[in-house]
Amino acid sequence: MDTINLMMEEHNNIRRMLLVVRKASIKLMDTGEFDYEDFEKIISFIKNYADAHHHGKEEKMLFNRMIDEIGGVAEPLVKYGMLAEHDMGRLFIKELREALEKVKNGDAEAKVDVIANAVSYTHLLERHIEKENNVAYTFARRGLSEDTLKKIDEECEVFEREAEEKHTQENYIKLLEQLELKYVL
Repeated sequence: MDTINLMMEEHNNIRRMLLVVRKASIKLMDTGEFDYEDFEKIISFIKNYADAHHHGKEEKMLFNRMIDEIGGVAEPLVKYGMLAEHDMGRLFIKELREALEKVKNGDAEAKVDVIANAVSYTHLLERHIEKENNVAYTFARRGLSEDTLKKIDEECEVFEREAEEKHTQENYIKLLEQLELKYVL
């Protein structure tokens, strides 16, 4: 297993969800109405697939090794770039969830906060994915030793097997496909 290639494949799935988020936000803007359940599904995908599953691997397996082994430029790239953006994404999703609750409780003005946080998240993640694919991952491949890359791959295999036993990948890809049918295709 090539962990970095797998993470880039996961980025493709996350980008597909970003398009769903944008289309669902446009629908809300155009009609003033939206499906709360769909936004809950979107948040679930983001929290469990994009963040816990994907970012979890980056944070637990890759980024810490980049700091420890490469040092120098890797540290600010990871700490003040990649990890800071992960945290900013979590903030947008927290704010999205809070705005969604306000709308559910009758605060029609909170719809603008739903759209603002949803679209801000998509903009952040699009740029973030570009940086990871073209800078952070390339830097990791060049700077980490073959032994370290092999250890990361071995850890990732275990992580992926455990996630497969819980049907994480399967369930969230199915959810993504269902939402794409509704909002994109």
